[in-house]
Amino acid sequence: MSGEFDIGGVFVPALLVWGLAAVAISLPVRWLLARTGVYRLVWHRGLFDIALVVLLWGAIAVCAASPALAP
Repeated sequence: MSGEFDIGGVFVPALLVWGLAAVAISLPVRWLLARTGVYRLVWHRGLFDIALVVLLWGAIAVCAASPALAP
């Protein structure tokens, strides 16, 4: 696992890249949840959306840090 990504000569922290990936993945998931009506069962949609991003971010970080997946 590398602590940084080299994007065009600029070193970007890995957690930032994983966070952006989590946000990008959460957009279609949020759309799917809205279309299926799951948000009717949620007390506070904003808190639910933030929790979804945090869970995805953690899952991506764990998968990226797993030694079994590292080259």
